[in-house]
Amino acid sequence: MIETDAPVLLSHTIRLGYADTDPAGILYYAAWFPMMERLTSEFFYLQGLRQDTLAERFGWWTVSRSTTCEYLAAARLFDQIRVELRIGRIGDSSFQFAFRMVRTDDDVLVARSSNTLVTVSPDQSRIEIPADLRALLTAWATEGT
Repeated sequence: MIETDAPVLLSHTIRLGYADTDPAGILYYAAWFPMMERLTSEFFYLQGLRQDTLAERFGWWTVSRSTTCEYLAAARLFDQIRVELRIGRIGDSSFQFAFRMVRTDDDVLVARSSNTLVTVSPDQSRIEIPADLRALLTAWATEGT
């Protein structure tokens, strides 16, 4: 699992709702993935990188290659969870976002995750990370936003 000491780029605190949980009131494991995607989309949006216009504006866009999640502690209905976004590994044609999900009442790490994104051309062929994006990724990994 990804461990990174990169700065937090964006965080969002949510209160778990009934739709997030299983019949026992424990967070349904797959509920983390939409939370991570929303945080990623919001981060890109705030950076002026609207995912729906990347190919048109820059000639590249990103697609998810793999996502992992490690579940470390139970989270229950109405728990407040802080989801944190950081940069993980930066490769030749892919990079990772790393996530930490922390229960705010007791600061317990309840899950950690990563999503690997690949840069592709408009026809979805893998390409090297463009220089402009690489510069942003490197800055985010060391300085934050």
